[in-house]
Amino acid sequence: SQLISRAAAQAIWARMEAEGPITAAVFCKLDDEGTKRFGLSRAKAATLRRVAEAVEVGALDLATLCEEEAGQAMRRLTALSGIGPWTAEIYLMFAAGHPDLFPAGDVALRKAVAHGLDLPEVPEIKALYRLSERWAPWRSVAARLFWAYYARHMGRDVLPAV
Repeated sequence: SQLISRAAAQAIWARMEAEGPITAAVFCKLDDEGTKRFGLSRAKAATLRRVAEAVEVGALDLATLCEEEAGQAMRRLTALSGIGPWTAEIYLMFAAGHPDLFPAGDVALRKAVAHGLDLPEVPEIKALYRLSERWAPWRSVAARLFWAYYARHMGRDVLPAV
């Protein structure tokens, strides 16, 4: 759901699921028309294709990635063109279950921390990373609590769709 609404992300995912199981091998075989049919932008389709190809050739083992130390897993994911820190952190938190990541680049999370901690302004990303160090080794838990706080107090469900 990066850069699009949660509803749009869920609609895209529903169209993908309606086609049957979407595996790396299946995605690699899709042409541009196939990815357009799902509603994927060119950039997102290109990124997904690179990830699928890396999985297919064995350069990216998702099961191993889930067991790696968070920093190493982040480095491996962000080495793929199109995968930035936010995407890697969200994937590792929700799909891999890493307990100690804090996606400080998430706008809603930044606003939630500012409001929840009564900060005078929304912290910059680097400042929020430093602030989140106090919640280690459970930063992922802290992030989920702040998202829940944001949903309750700001009236918006902003938990990333994965």
